[in-house]
Amino acid sequence: MRLAAIVAGVKMFAAQQLNRPTQLILICSLLWIEAPGLSMSSLVSSQTEDFIDWWQHAVFYQIYPRSFKDSNGDGIGDLQGIISKLPYLAETGITATWLSPIFQSPMVDFGYDISDYRAIQPEYGSRADFDQLVHKASSLGIKIILDFVPNHSSDQHEWFKKSVARDPIYENFYVWADGKKDELGVRQPPNNWQSVFYGSAWEWNEQRQQYYLHQFTKEQPDLNYRNPAVVQAMDEVLLFWLNKGVAGFRIDAVNHLFEREDLADEPLSGKTADPLSYEYTKHVHTKDLPEVLAMVQHWRQLLDDYSAKHPDGVTRIMMTEAYADLHVLMDYYETADGVRGSQMPFNFHFITDVDCDSDARDFVYNVEKWLIYMPRGHAANWVMGNHDNPRVASRFGSASVDAMNMLLLTLPGIAVTYNGEELGMEDYREISWEDTVDPPARNAGKKDYKKVSRDPERTPFQWSNASNADFSTAAKTWLPVNPNYLVLNLAAQQEAARSHYKVYKALIELRKLPTLRRGRFSIEPLSRAVFALKRTLKDYETIVTIINVSAKEQLINLTDFINGPHKLIVEVAGVESTYNPGQALSSSALTLAPHEGLICKLIEA
Repeated sequence: MRLAAIVAGVKMFAAQQLNRPTQLILICSLLWIEAPGLSMSSLVSSQTEDFIDWWQHAVFYQIYPRSFKDSNGDGIGDLQGIISKLPYLAETGITATWLSPIFQSPMVDFGYDISDYRAIQPEYGSRADFDQLVHKASSLGIKIILDFVPNHSSDQHEWFKKSVARDPIYENFYVWADGKKDELGVRQPPNNWQSVFYGSAWEWNEQRQQYYLHQFTKEQPDLNYRNPAVVQAMDEVLLFWLNKGVAGFRIDAVNHLFEREDLADEPLSGKTADPLSYEYTKHVHTKDLPEVLAMVQHWRQLLDDYSAKHPDGVTRIMMTEAYADLHVLMDYYETADGVRGSQMPFNFHFITDVDCDSDARDFVYNVEKWLIYMPRGHAANWVMGNHDNPRVASRFGSASVDAMNMLLLTLPGIAVTYNGEELGMEDYREISWEDTVDPPARNAGKKDYKKVSRDPERTPFQWSNASNADFSTAAKTWLPVNPNYLVLNLAAQQEAARSHYKVYKALIELRKLPTLRRGRFSIEPLSRAVFALKRTLKDYETIVTIINVSAKEQLINLTDFINGPHKLIVEVAGVESTYNPGQALSSSALTLAPHEGLICKLIEA
């Protein structure tokens, strides 16, 4: 009793007098005293409130429109193709999908170079098609999220053309600067900033007689967010699509929005001697500036205001893409002074920080660190793949597909699935130089293009073993279809007794359990090869996920992790598993095959 009173008193002091990081460390330490063995994640991530907003436990399914489904036989995916497959998403259990860019574009960077933010790319369809898509999705209980690209437009946008011409309204819509002369009198860019896609981040414009900034391709000039007119123009774009019925936006490359005003050179990184490589400098003047957070908070307020005024009462959300330091990402959620920003600062740690060589401790660490740093009252999110990175089956190996989806879909919070990951689709690494279209790959040249190309993970969706995987009736598709579609396709997996798709669908159904929606969470490495996570909720069954990340069979004793001997009942097992749903297992002697994952509920022994 005396210990409990002391602990309670110190907790009260911490809550009233200390800053949040110090509170977190002290209170978690005290809770360990009260409940030995409780993991840090179970303290930080517990979400036992009765109310969970629609997005806080959703599975967001990313569609890459160009590769999803072609409806008109031109070899390119389109909106009508997506509409035709919405019933598939609904049947799978998906309730929200975000579309990679569908706006009018010259397609230099396949939609990330927008020439009209209010028009649909003609290859994809029309505004009428989009209205039909939103209506059909809504009837199936699916919300639509659009990919918003604010950092830059296309150089074909009317704004840029008018800026080049020094139209008084648009003259400062973009980042312009005079060059400088070297010792030989030759004109040079204003500074040493590089493009993400290689080369100088500056391009000379002969008509205007100035350089413009482009952090990506030269056809993607950076907008100037220090100009209030640019902010207003982009606010109007967001409101336009909100009025069309979208439920929110994924904000592309958000941490590139602002640059240092005096255009100072960036310090050298020491990583490479190539001054045109993006790795040549430390990007302290072109990324993660404090003004970015203010812009994110501004857009959050716009979305909140719109949601509050709309009669449907639905929260409009923002996802933000930024490959940044963990401390920076947490400020996207909420700054130290309590101002909220993005509901979903994308968590890419399963992409950037673990791979096929990682052991159980690496996985646990990457889960724990997000939950420890995440401000209280927010939802964690987990991204296992996207259109910019190799697929799960190619990064971790095809034998790990089910285990990785089990991890993704039993963690607390939000899961993000890239289209095709539910099937275990694989990168097509043998795309020829002639068929390669990705800008960084083309910049790298024929010798090195495979090292950087993103085309392999963007190949068309594999619907069946029909011609072109039933993606298109065209003689040639925009990217080649992976030849393995003859055996790896949705139709085959729907018909099979066991398949990656059926495992994925079972996991979506399992997520409906109150324990997985609201339960407390803990995770531990049981060895270097195996880790386990546990979800518990009073008056409901406990769910345990066990994953072997090694290439060897492992014998596991779960008794300590689950606090005593229990019987395990299999809920979900992988394609190659020897276990079956409903099968009873011993918690003290459980064998997992290489790369196997298993989800069980606990029954008192």
